[in-house]
Amino acid sequence: MNILFAETTQAHQQLLPLTYTRPIANLRVGILTLDEKWSRYLAPESFGYVTQEYLQTKFSSVSPANDTLWVIDGLIPSPDLITAAKSLQAGQALTVESKIILARGKTSPIDGPNSYTLKEFSGTVDQITYSWDIFRLNGQEIRKDYELITTGRKSAGVADPHTIVYGSENIFIEDGVTVKAAVLNAKNGPIYLGKNSEVQEGALIRGPFAMGDNSVVGMGTKLRGDTSAGPHCKLGGEISNCVFWGFSNKGHDGFLGNSVIGEWCNFGAGTNNSNLKNNYDPVRMWDFASGSFIQTGLQFCGLIMGDHSKTAIGALFNTGTTVGVAANIYGEGFPRTIIPSFAWGGASGFVTHNPRKAFITADIVKKRRNLALSQDDKDILNHIFETSAQYRVWEKNV
Repeated sequence: MNILFAETTQAHQQLLPLTYTRPIANLRVGILTLDEKWSRYLAPESFGYVTQEYLQTKFSSVSPANDTLWVIDGLIPSPDLITAAKSLQAGQALTVESKIILARGKTSPIDGPNSYTLKEFSGTVDQITYSWDIFRLNGQEIRKDYELITTGRKSAGVADPHTIVYGSENIFIEDGVTVKAAVLNAKNGPIYLGKNSEVQEGALIRGPFAMGDNSVVGMGTKLRGDTSAGPHCKLGGEISNCVFWGFSNKGHDGFLGNSVIGEWCNFGAGTNNSNLKNNYDPVRMWDFASGSFIQTGLQFCGLIMGDHSKTAIGALFNTGTTVGVAANIYGEGFPRTIIPSFAWGGASGFVTHNPRKAFITADIVKKRRNLALSQDDKDILNHIFETSAQYRVWEKNV
């Protein structure tokens, strides 16, 4: 069996700016990305993506066959779904409220739904439909991924005598991890520390929490739970219910709550966001699919930030702010709650961040990790620059 992760255009748009640079199936929630979760559960021979045309070169596909399992949009696997997926025969599709979520066969169920015999799924389904679903579901997904990753394995354990541990049975430490004079409290949820990661002196970590390989929790950091980070991240200050992709840094003091941060982002010292309105009303956020603000239904909702965006020292973000790709935010006060891709400025106004300069910065940052900005990356960023121009309203006045 192989797996093809397919997505509708509307679903992709609803998850911008995070999906500007990746397919929906490459979104991280919990410890793993969606494609990693499905692959660990089903161990396919191969998997690929049927995504937006400008992403397809970087995120390759595989040839569909009668035994191909199609996973549609941001579907999160569960034990019941995995059982149902394994029982699907060629030509059958699983639906929820008449919408196909899984199918087995050679034809894309998005392009050719009539090729399939439909079976309604009676269980509960979790799906990443909007960007805020990622932090909303992150705690439960850390718990599920923790079981998936650690069952039948032995933790390296905490050797440091000055580290205080609560709920050691819910803590898994990979090889090469360093923990010094920290507090790890896994009574309310598991804690997972990836290979060669580091927890520095005075850090306070409350589960559920997970971080990927080669990541660092800085001195005196307060992690309040339901937070996860990918590989090569730096975490500092106060963080609550957040998800970081790999290679992003919030290494200094400042609060970040109920937020999702893309790859290669960096927060200047003292950057803070609001995650609760003063009147406690539900938070609205920008929806790229409808081109308007919509209700999230959430009382706590902070910042969504696309890849390669940066903040200067003391930056502030209001409740329910969306920042696009390759934006630079600085200056006093709260900027608007929708900051387009390739924006440069803050509350006093924006100018356009020239793509050539963005490439130079991205390449410098990647080289610090012994990586390089590929031509595929440049092509994707150029596409984002062109398609996001409609949101850079200041350009219309030039």
